[in-house]
Amino acid sequence: MYVSDIDSQPITLPDLRRCKRDGVKIVCVTAYEASLAARVDEAGIDLVLVGDSLGMVVQGHASTLPVTMDAMVYHTTCVARGLRRAFLVADLPFMAYRDVPTAMVNATRLVAEGGAAMVKLEGAGWVCEVIEALSKREIPVCAHLGLTPQSVHRLGGYRVQGREQADADRLRADARAVQDAGAQLLVLECVPTALAATIARELEIPVIGIGAGGGCDGQILVLHDLLGITPGKRPRFAKDFLAGRGSVVAALAEYARAVRGGEYPAAEHSY
Repeated sequence: MYVSDIDSQPITLPDLRRCKRDGVKIVCVTAYEASLAARVDEAGIDLVLVGDSLGMVVQGHASTLPVTMDAMVYHTTCVARGLRRAFLVADLPFMAYRDVPTAMVNATRLVAEGGAAMVKLEGAGWVCEVIEALSKREIPVCAHLGLTPQSVHRLGGYRVQGREQADADRLRADARAVQDAGAQLLVLECVPTALAATIARELEIPVIGIGAGGGCDGQILVLHDLLGITPGKRPRFAKDFLAGRGSVVAALAEYARAVRGGEYPAAEHSY
């Protein structure tokens, strides 16, 4: 049984924690508008993220950095209208959580105006202060470590993180730090499979992977990658689940089945 089997009620954080406890994989996608969000719900997906990746996927920018709070609120509102059951998370975009007061205002917008149940932000270190402040004020937080797209200039591009031992040790410490600060979910992006699996075992909160191997507690893909409609070179972890299937819902259902069955991600989708 997976979380979507339980009943027709909205999925909650306790449901997601129960999945980790019971070893049931959590199925997540990134989406940006109401019609496709409804199809995601129909296919039984557990969690939907309105990602600032919309800057690249929807708006055509070269990075996520130009995305504004107004854009995030708008797209979160659209997705919320299409959902009935999936747990909704929304990104705080670049510089929208640069300090606690700014983060408080912007996170409140995503929850109160946009309809999100949780906000996501990137990094550790000083970000832990923001995570703690939001969590104490009943705004659930999803942390994001590994390849953090808002740090693309510092990282020198979209590169796998944690290959060297010192970097791996830092990621493990950062993962514990964001959990201790109050994060209730963690996304790991482009992290070696063994390291991601270690972090997932060490943490009490669910760990969702994207390009982080099958040892995480769940998986997330950008919907456009999952449907094979992203232009240009696709990331290694992407897989076209629409190929050979007759509908978007069928593609999403196959993705969910593959994640829950441990078939995706395979070795060719991992680092």
